[in-house]
Amino acid sequence: MEGRIIKGIAGFYYVYVPRDGTYECKAKGIFRKENKKPLVGDEVQICILDEKDREGSIQEIMPRKNQLARPAVANVDQAVLIFAVDDPRPNYTLLDRFLVMMEKEQIPVCLCFNKKDLGKQEDIEAIMENYASSGYPVVFTSVQTGDGVGELDELLEGKTTVVAGPSGVGKSSLANSLQREIQMETGMVSRKLKKGRHTTRHSQLIPVREGTYLMDTPGFSSLYLEGIEEEELRFYFPEFEPYEGQCRFQGCTHTSEPDCMVIQALQKKRISSLRYKSYLALFSELRDKRRY
Repeated sequence: MEGRIIKGIAGFYYVYVPRDGTYECKAKGIFRKENKKPLVGDEVQICILDEKDREGSIQEIMPRKNQLARPAVANVDQAVLIFAVDDPRPNYTLLDRFLVMMEKEQIPVCLCFNKKDLGKQEDIEAIMENYASSGYPVVFTSVQTGDGVGELDELLEGKTTVVAGPSGVGKSSLANSLQREIQMETGMVSRKLKKGRHTTRHSQLIPVREGTYLMDTPGFSSLYLEGIEEEELRFYFPEFEPYEGQCRFQGCTHTSEPDCMVIQALQKKRISSLRYKSYLALFSELRDKRRY
């Protein structure tokens, strides 16, 4: 029987089988010997051990399309990064760290700014100027009024979407509004573990409808850029791409070199100054990390 892992807690994996429901499974011991760990989002083959108690065993992990380390999930089609327009105000440095991480993994990103009803028009315009102009789809939503939720829902159709964002932005409320029946109901809880109902301490795959999944992840407060050297950071800012190869110096880092086309584009306001400040801060962080 084929299914997808929707949640994993303390060695128990909850496998959703379309049109059949969720089974609580343990993984075969051979996976540990092969240094394989099942991840939320994995497509797996299971055998049923007890149909009445909905228990099974994971027999095979199918090849992964991709996987992320933080959060530890697999087979993602796109990411939706959720921040609030206000209450709390967006942490743009954190946002740009996430975008760099997704660019490195070649996972498309949509930006969702929730709590539109609390934001001022100038805040919304500033977000559009800084991020839509950088090439990212931007959606504004309000769980309270329902504004923009339908537009976001269309972006999810037929895809597995990892939904991430800091605490307090209404991420779980928005995730609940995008599906018809779960209210975190698919977070089946182990009777053996005696755990409480769903929390966002663990990543969870939420079946929205046939072929469409939301991957809810724990709130995060920081992201470390791993596996990136400062010289390659420029490739993860898509708005720099039109100017690559046009600077005076080959391998220009776009930080302080003379006749840098990116810096000239910044001066002409063709590149967001907010994004460029993030680039400089991340470049400096990566350079300092290498030194130490």
